[in-house]
Amino acid sequence: MADANQTTSPVDETAAAPSPTGSGKETVEMWFDPMCPWAWMTSRWLMEVEQHRDIEVTWSVMSLAVLNEHAESLPPAYQAMMQRAWGPVRVVMGAAAQHGDAVVKPLYDAMGMRFHPGGEQDVAVVIREALEDVGLPAELAELAKTDANDEALRASHQRAIDLVGTDVGTPVIAVNGVAFFGPVVTPAPTGEAAAKLWDGCVLVAATPGFFELKRTRSRGPIFD
Repeated sequence: MADANQTTSPVDETAAAPSPTGSGKETVEMWFDPMCPWAWMTSRWLMEVEQHRDIEVTWSVMSLAVLNEHAESLPPAYQAMMQRAWGPVRVVMGAAAQHGDAVVKPLYDAMGMRFHPGGEQDVAVVIREALEDVGLPAELAELAKTDANDEALRASHQRAIDLVGTDVGTPVIAVNGVAFFGPVVTPAPTGEAAAKLWDGCVLVAATPGFFELKRTRSRGPIFD
């Protein structure tokens, strides 16, 4: 996907450090689009890291549709996907506005399980079933068709872009006052391997002047 083919951008080393969670754990923020399989892989990895390092992840929305709305020469199939991508993020933002931020992660999990391991391509089906799973009102699905929450969506997206620059995709992670795109990894590491990858990401992201480390992907996302 085009989002994972983007190159990393200079880390904004002036970004404010994450605020304490109150639990004594270090706050990490991850921005995701529910339709991005690479963000899904990263989110599963971060959930594993939470079990092995003293961190607490908060979850925020960025949008592939917003990211690509002014892009030129997108393949037709990707253009069609970008049109479909508006719906899920609009529903997540609307659900958070009406029911609080605590619904963001469960709704992401419910959507992502259907899109990625489940392979469901019908956005309306994913939204309807995810809302039902989380116990949210079915009428929230109507938000997929409106721009009622687009201002908040764009603001959430822009927060991520302001931290890492424009040459990125999903996901974006912020920790210790710096942010980075990625990591793009498959399959999602588990156990101590997940924790070691986290340690490495934090190390290189915090290194002054470090901008990019990349190689060509030789396989797609492996869902477990």
